[in-house]
Amino acid sequence: MSWGTELWDQFDNLEKHTQWGIDILEKYIKFVKERTDIELSYAKQLRNLSKKYQPKKNSKEEEEYKYTACKAFLSTLNEMNDYAGQHEVISENMTSQITVDLMRYVQELKQERKSNFHDGRKAQQHIETCWKQLESSKRRFERDCKEADRAQQYFEKMDADINVTKADVEKARQQAQLRHQMAEDSKADYSSILQRFNQEQWEYYHTHIPNIFQKIQEMEERRIVRIGESMKTYAEVDRQVIPIIGKCLDGIVKAAESIDQKNDSQLVVEAYKSGFEPPGDIEFEDYTQPMKRTVSENSLSSSKEGKSELRFGGKSRGKLWPFIKKNKSPKQQKEPLSHRFNEFMTSKPKIHCFRSLKRGLSLKLGATPEDFSNLPPEQRRKKLQQKVDDLNKEIQKETDQRDAITKMKDVYLKNPQMGDPTSLDHKLAEVTQNIERLRLETQKFEAWLAEVEGRLPARSEQARRQSGMYDGQTHQTVTNCAQDRESSPDGSYTEEQSQESELKVLATDFDDEFDDEEPLPAIGTCKALYTFEGQNEGTISVVEGEMLSVIEEDKGDGWTRIRRNEDEEGYVPTSYVEVYLDKNAKGAKTYI
Repeated sequence: MSWGTELWDQFDNLEKHTQWGIDILEKYIKFVKERTDIELSYAKQLRNLSKKYQPKKNSKEEEEYKYTACKAFLSTLNEMNDYAGQHEVISENMTSQITVDLMRYVQELKQERKSNFHDGRKAQQHIETCWKQLESSKRRFERDCKEADRAQQYFEKMDADINVTKADVEKARQQAQLRHQMAEDSKADYSSILQRFNQEQWEYYHTHIPNIFQKIQEMEERRIVRIGESMKTYAEVDRQVIPIIGKCLDGIVKAAESIDQKNDSQLVVEAYKSGFEPPGDIEFEDYTQPMKRTVSENSLSSSKEGKSELRFGGKSRGKLWPFIKKNKSPKQQKEPLSHRFNEFMTSKPKIHCFRSLKRGLSLKLGATPEDFSNLPPEQRRKKLQQKVDDLNKEIQKETDQRDAITKMKDVYLKNPQMGDPTSLDHKLAEVTQNIERLRLETQKFEAWLAEVEGRLPARSEQARRQSGMYDGQTHQTVTNCAQDRESSPDGSYTEEQSQESELKVLATDFDDEFDDEEPLPAIGTCKALYTFEGQNEGTISVVEGEMLSVIEEDKGDGWTRIRRNEDEEGYVPTSYVEVYLDKNAKGAKTYI
């Protein structure tokens, strides 16, 4: 099958068909280009989606991603980012391997088609020119023949007429011969042109046109093959990224399988554990017998004569630390314990000491204490540990910088032309000062951390001095308070507005509230396991092996109130003593 033989007379239709083929190829190029645009847009939207749900740095969201479910979600976002990258690869490969290649091929195809049809038109014009020559010679031969016939007839007429002179007859004979010769010449010329035309026509239809149409046919078939190869490439580009996309999806599945609900539950415990012990049983009070008023952590003592009692509201039970020295003044009439119990149920928590007052006011103003004392013990320990770790990292960073500056200074000393060694002294001194400041800061937080963890009973004087270096606001009244309980049972120090109006009254009458208290009865005994130096107000020093009386057991804050003899009492760390409670004593809890 050849277009040159089968379609020898379809020059115009072939021209239209090949133009249609080029249009189809350009349409396919446009389709692939739009597909690449879609892939790029899809990849961009996927990346934006992944970025939108990424946790913001140094925000609360970043802390949430410690849970395995959130980590799996973060892995999903990262895998989706890689997934988007594969769609970008599809777009790039389709553009380079299909769009660009086909656009270049289309230009070459148009040029080749133009050249082939130009040759066809040229051959067509040549055969048309030959045909015109043939027609012209044919018309001339026909005209000369007619003229020769007319001249012959005129000669015969003149020769038959007896009235015509001989000269006229000879003239007519010569004219007839001339016309006859011209007709013969035209005949020879027409015959020659006809033979030449037939030769040209045969070559046109059997050689030139078949060759040109064959080239056009081959061109068209190459176009068809090329578009088929492009379609295969189109599919192959997609197939090449399928394994990587599969790995992305496998990564999402693996992330989902890594979710551990038990681990997340444990993280919740670690995040919100306060470190307090659950409240103990409430002891039974017998209202049928008169009972002496007992001072406990849940009530304030009666004021002196004519003094109104201070009350504070709240959700949690507070505790007042009594001073060691008491003035033995005449005792006032004690009110029934039932009244004190009702007062306890409706009262607000008492302020521990002036430092607690200061801390409560700071929290009201939105400030966070430097030692995180507003947090429950367990959360405070974590915050302090994190602060210590951050400070150690900063120290390491400053140390590396100091070492680098020292090395540079040594280089300058050995090679003065490279720089002035003294120019680094200021920077070196500044870095050294920063290191010293960070070390002091670290020691301060380590002291607080040791205090929370029970390694130290209270803040040491060194840590107190270091704290003063950076606070500059610590008042002498605060340091005279006993080391207060670090947190309330609900983990906060939020007081009501009514407390603020009564702070001054409490500050002036704080000592008098405990002057008239009756000594608490002993609820058991204890043995000192270690020596403890009670340096803070409200604490008491003990010696290892010493036996003392217990007058108030640990309420969950790590301190036990004890008494030596009858006039010296105070608090010691519970971990420093071994307590033996008297089950029959008032205020003692019964343990099963």
